[in-house]
Amino acid sequence: MYTLLIVIHVFICFLMIGAILLQSGKGAEIGASFGGSSQTVFGSRGPANFLSKFTVAVAAIFMLTSFSLAIMAKERTFASTVIDLKKKETSQTVPATPATAPATPAAADAAPASGH
Repeated sequence: MYTLLIVIHVFICFLMIGAILLQSGKGAEIGASFGGSSQTVFGSRGPANFLSKFTVAVAAIFMLTSFSLAIMAKERTFASTVIDLKKKETSQTVPATPATAPATPAAADAAPASGH
């Protein structure tokens, strides 16, 4: 689910970039880039109305996917550094209860070795 949302988010990013770049600035004519036939491509009211509504819709979807990714990332647990990875590995390999030390052998301590 997380990966699918990232793919959708990246696609929406490209759509938003394209919609913003296609919009004209104040006083600029977008018809020149379409060879003068922009009125028929975008409808009778021109490209400004269509592109502005499209940009608003894509921006709203972008914000929703951003918010969803932020919530999902907060709930995910992952190691951000190699040090965190090492800590996680050592905590998983260490047994929960320490092994008890064997009792001291009585025979070896009772009779000291005879010597000089």
